[in-house]
Amino acid sequence: MWQALAQRIQARWYARSAYMALMPLACLYGALVWLRRKAYENGVFKTRRVARPVIVVGNITVGGSGKTPLVIALVTRLAARGVRAGVVSRGYGGRAATYPLAVDANTAPAQAGDEPVLIATRTGAPVVVAPDRVAAAQALCAAHPDIDVIVADDGLQHYRLARQAEIAVRDAARGYGNGWLLPAGPLREPLARLARVDLEAAHGAGGDYQLTVRAARRLVDDARCALDDFACQTVHAVAGIGDPARFFAALTAHGLDVKAHPMPDHHRYTPADLVFGDDRPVLMTEKDAIKCRDMTDSRLWAVPADAVLSDDFAARLDGLIAPFFEPTHKENR
Repeated sequence: MWQALAQRIQARWYARSAYMALMPLACLYGALVWLRRKAYENGVFKTRRVARPVIVVGNITVGGSGKTPLVIALVTRLAARGVRAGVVSRGYGGRAATYPLAVDANTAPAQAGDEPVLIATRTGAPVVVAPDRVAAAQALCAAHPDIDVIVADDGLQHYRLARQAEIAVRDAARGYGNGWLLPAGPLREPLARLARVDLEAAHGAGGDYQLTVRAARRLVDDARCALDDFACQTVHAVAGIGDPARFFAALTAHGLDVKAHPMPDHHRYTPADLVFGDDRPVLMTEKDAIKCRDMTDSRLWAVPADAVLSDDFAARLDGLIAPFFEPTHKENR
């Protein structure tokens, strides 16, 4: 019942309308957000600096907007320029016995969350998760003194962690919905917050970067094939991400006949979730596959997605990160 209600409310957000009854709560929430921000600006709440500069990749809306693929692209772009990045994250969807938790490709998503494990797997960068991003960043610097910069996956609103640059991501299609703060709309912070970020990035068709899918990898044996090899076949597609329809559309664009099975974001899969009464292939996002990698089902395939940056956005991003790969920056860190 609660999930259905949440879905109806979110549908209103992105239909550019809102429930009038929620607007007083949105005003109250907005006042609390303003007070919290002022408390940090005036030193009532303390901001903590860590031993390395921090680049935050986040958003001002709830739900998925494509942050994690951009984090992966940013870490890879820095590495190509000789800058070693480490990543910190809250580890949403995971629960560890103790924090901070160091994450690598073999860490259980149930402990670290699916996105940190995906980042560690795709980039090879050191990753640390903790609800307290300052503690995560301090642990990262202590364990990996050779890193040059920290990339924070999400955390735009985690003001306690000082940062040198902020990138705000939005979904190009859904934008900022009806423009209202929670719970009347999807905004964590007012739109005016965007005036203080260093770079805004729109994800999706016509935006600053898009996700492309070209291949598939079978989970049980790591066999690989071109996504086009599934063309004209009927496949099951599952996606527990912020916008499952985007994944289904990408598969359809490659000529696949898709039977779509959207799941809640960060869904924890069981084998029963992937039984559909036939032996057709089951294609899923990498984020979903991270949580299914121990399943011995030859029907399961992961579909990696890569962020492709527009020339204009790539130039603006390079301008933002340029100070972090200057020799003087490394010498004086």
